[in-house]
Amino acid sequence: MGDRSALRKLARTMARWLGPHASMWILLAVGAALVLAFSWAGGEVYESVVQHDALASLDQPVLNWAVAARTPALNSAVTAFTNVGGGVIAPIVAAAATALLTLWMRHWRPLVLIPAAALGSLLATVFGKQVTGRARPPLTLAVPPYEHTPSFPSGHTLNATVIAGIVAYLVCLKLRQTWARVAVIAAAALYAVAIGLSRVFLGHHWLTDVVAAWFLGLAWLTFVIVAHRVFHLVRLARVANAAAGAHDAAAGPPSSSSSRGDAAAG
Repeated sequence: MGDRSALRKLARTMARWLGPHASMWILLAVGAALVLAFSWAGGEVYESVVQHDALASLDQPVLNWAVAARTPALNSAVTAFTNVGGGVIAPIVAAAATALLTLWMRHWRPLVLIPAAALGSLLATVFGKQVTGRARPPLTLAVPPYEHTPSFPSGHTLNATVIAGIVAYLVCLKLRQTWARVAVIAAAALYAVAIGLSRVFLGHHWLTDVVAAWFLGLAWLTFVIVAHRVFHLVRLARVANAAAGAHDAAAGPPSSSSSRGDAAAG
């Protein structure tokens, strides 16, 4: 209740000084800056862990388990699945989701929110990789095709988390049944988790790369959703202010008789 009241107060303030569109884009810019800061902080944490030789206590055992569980058929199936979150297919999936949701909702939201969410996740991925330069697991423990870009964070996982999350949010705006919303959110979460684990299974990322990507993705997704909610509240507040102004103008100034009455009462 307190958080909702605070959001309404923020919306009223931004409605007074900014329009709804400016409010949303400013919040998105602030969110992107914070997510990049989180990415830098994650890189610093990673460097600290490496210096204390504690990384292998979590990452290496998980990778060893994945190697032991592999079979040719499973490797092929997981590779096909993980490619859905890759740099070639993921943009196609995002574009298709944008088009379908725009037609279904008959609204501009998907045309703005999905590209904005995708751009933020891409920036966080590129920045995080440049900051850490972390090496991927040894190629001898990976399933081809091999990847050679820095390992931290997992771009597949971060993008899958953000895109699945924003699509689920948009779909939930259209749905009314609670069970349907829960099902959509669960499906999006399952997809993001599965993409992340597939990267570890194939030896393309360490587990900590994936966990960091989940948290970064959720942080950016939260900012995108909050920015949209503030846009909605600012627009409502501006409409309410305009309606109140129109009502006051229609009422006109107080009559002379009422003014004399007020003076006499005073």
